Amino acid sequence: MSNSHELPAQVEQSINNFVEAAKAAFGTDLVSIVMYGSAAEGRLRATSDVNTLLVLKHFHQAAADQLREPMRLAHAAIQMNTMFLLASEVPTAMEAFAVKFADIVARHRVLFGTNPFVSVEPTRDALVRRLKQVLLNLQLRLRERYVLLSLREEQLALVIADAAGPLRSSAASLLHLEGQPVLPPKEALEKVVREMGDENLVTVLHAVSTAREDRQLEPGKASPTLMGLIEMTRRLRERVEFLNQATP
Repeated sequence: MSNSHELPAQVEQSINNFVEAAKAAFGTDLVSIVMYGSAAEGRLRATSDVNTLLVLKHFHQAAADQLREPMRLAHAAIQMNTMFLLASEVPTAMEAFAVKFADIVARHRVLFGTNPFVSVEPTRDALVRRLKQVLLNLQLRLRERYVLLSLREEQLALVIADAAGPLRSSAASLLHLEGQPVLPPKEALEKVVREMGDENLVTVLHAVSTAREDRQLEPGKASPTLMGLIEMTRRLRERVEFLNQATP
């Protein structure tokens, strides 16, 4: 994937430092380093994480120990999170976490080594199955979080912010499965919500973006926004059910 937007210089420097440290730590066991998500698109916000994936031949303790301090520094400096995946595990991970890896395949930038996604992608069946799981799990979690936290609006706003990621990825996967043009996850969710024809849910989506950016909402907004998210998730699940009859 091409990167049409540059990252801030300090972010690029932290990424480069981490890449060099990973190369030194794992040596010939390091197959690839991939950055994915908003950082790969050059669309970082102040609250965004920088997500990276290290593909390895082996995961040895001595090498992992050598990377501990550089990884801690990268996490502190730019909120870097790193997944360690063996090359032999890539096909299995694609099937087990199909929605996540469909998003990674769509939005990634290879920082070192070969592209691990050249000849592999989640199957349609795995993507449909995982999409149902992700959305149902989100629905259940949002109900539980509402009952537990709705008396503390500042905590509920954080739940709303964190729900944006899986909802956006799910919307992008849904459009892909329907054969529609590929869109970035944020735009995909906006399109799907507009197609629901419910202005209340459009308002909810704006509040989700605000929570995502600011990690807070105006007083009185969090509870109705979270209830709207539950309804939005239900409608997404309803649309996914039609995929079983759809042709690839």
